[in-house]
Amino acid sequence: MKRVTGIGGIFFKAKDPKALGAWYKTYLGVDVQDWGGASFRWNGPDNPQGAGTTVWSPFAADTTYFAPSTAPFMINYRVDDLHALLAVLRDEGVLAEGEVQESEYGKFAWIVDPEGNKIELWQAPAGQ
Repeated sequence: MKRVTGIGGIFFKAKDPKALGAWYKTYLGVDVQDWGGASFRWNGPDNPQGAGTTVWSPFAADTTYFAPSTAPFMINYRVDDLHALLAVLRDEGVLAEGEVQESEYGKFAWIVDPEGNKIELWQAPAGQ
């Protein structure tokens, strides 16, 4: 079974997410959208249509979304079969946080690495 297939997103805390997003847009050309982040489309030899994205998004400095981690960042990893991988990880003793959430954006689950960093696992909706 494949485990991680790519990076789905990079999330980090910022004192002023809107101002920081504007800086990245102005100086680095990041296409920051009204929702506060940007999506980078994929393409390559194994994916010539470029299906899939990596999200970049600053969060408010006081967000609790990364809890229980105290790190100022969280990485989202793409996976092919979230439920199967999560079952294997739990059997291997990996700490899972909360329950799997499913929405039109896909399936999400969270684990914690040995240094206390919260990791988001994401199974994209079909076709993405």
